[in-house]
Amino acid sequence: MNFQQPNVKNFKRYTVTTALPYANGPIHIGHLAGVYVPADIYVRYLRSTNQDVVFIGGSDEHGVPITIKARQLGVTPQDIVDRYHEIIKKSFEDFGISLDIYSRTTNQVHHETASEFFKKLYDTGKFIEKTTEQYFDEANNQFLADRYITGECPHCHNLNAYGDQCEQCGTSLNATDLINPKSAISGNTPILKETKHWYLPLNEYDDFFKQWILEEHKEWKPNVYGQCKSWIDMGLQPRAVTRDLDWGIKVPLENSEGKVLYVWFDAPIGYISATKELRPDWEKYWKDEETKLVHFIGKDNIVFHCIIFPAMLKAEGSYILPENVPANEFLNLENDKISTSRNWAVWLHEYLQEFPNQQDVLRYVLTATAPETKDNDFTWKDFQTRNNSELLAIFGNFVNRTIVLIDKYYEGKVPECLELTTLDKEIVEEIKVIPQKVAALIEHYKFREALTEMMS
Repeated sequence: MNFQQPNVKNFKRYTVTTALPYANGPIHIGHLAGVYVPADIYVRYLRSTNQDVVFIGGSDEHGVPITIKARQLGVTPQDIVDRYHEIIKKSFEDFGISLDIYSRTTNQVHHETASEFFKKLYDTGKFIEKTTEQYFDEANNQFLADRYITGECPHCHNLNAYGDQCEQCGTSLNATDLINPKSAISGNTPILKETKHWYLPLNEYDDFFKQWILEEHKEWKPNVYGQCKSWIDMGLQPRAVTRDLDWGIKVPLENSEGKVLYVWFDAPIGYISATKELRPDWEKYWKDEETKLVHFIGKDNIVFHCIIFPAMLKAEGSYILPENVPANEFLNLENDKISTSRNWAVWLHEYLQEFPNQQDVLRYVLTATAPETKDNDFTWKDFQTRNNSELLAIFGNFVNRTIVLIDKYYEGKVPECLELTTLDKEIVEEIKVIPQKVAALIEHYKFREALTEMMS
């Protein structure tokens, strides 16, 4: 299909990133519907119009979920990330997600890039140093990272919220916000103990975000814009960029033993380090104002990609900011939330084994049911119906009839076009408009509507 570019702001090139999945488990259909299938559609469209684009992905290997998994299995964190990085990478390749690179945050280039980024912000006085009280597990003699603390969410009262986020309502939290906090390691009630960390003073960027997001990016998806506005309206607070942990990128300062870069500082820099790994001319994809930067993420990552990472880039001073962050909502499975811990998911690598050569069927169904504006539900009944009633009965039948009739009436050769009737001409003109409609929908991240228009 020949796509024609609608009238939009012109960019010389595109940098498209996909959220880095934690390398503590395989990829499931929720990841695909929320991030990777829409991103892949967008990038394939850009390539079809001969745009200069880099498509970046990789594994997030420093999160506390990694250490939790390692502790559960009695192995090292490195064992965990080595195992799951390969599973995830192969799953994406076999499914056909056309990433230019799938990197990992344990790579040396990433450690160097993240350390340099932190050091520049430190050297230019962009951090504040604070000694605060944080939760400490006396039984295990260690400070507790956010994910090692569970308790009641002060907003929706989910009893199993984490110290950094409630996965039920999606609210970003501080561990001290939790009601009745417990150590996920020992089950004990933790105590508060003093520790020193470095913070990014987000409050100093209040006016910047009010202008950049609330005034200049009103075109962002309502769920993204709304969540950002809520955070900005509440007043931004300093955010710690370091943690007391032994797994991660060491803080590159003297007298900082036992401290690493907070995973939400380290992980998005992975987009930059992966591009650096991919291209010697990486800087033009991150530092040229004529480059369009787009982050594809799930709704639980909105605040990190729209506020925290842009604040980091702004503080560093030489990077472009995201032009759009088209975050999707969550995909449920058979009316129940997808859960890794309960093994309630359709795992991509298992699907590929059970349904060989059926990648496009799943891609079609996940696009048709994509949770673009609200949480949506995947059911096997719907999967079956869409395969049989839409792909087979509509699209397949259309192709089959065309081929059969050409064979029956024209000896299998497409006949020469002679004289067009008035009706023929009307149909041809109508068909000409469709690629433009599809292109415009894709450019505005409305992939479900683009698919519907294509099928129509």
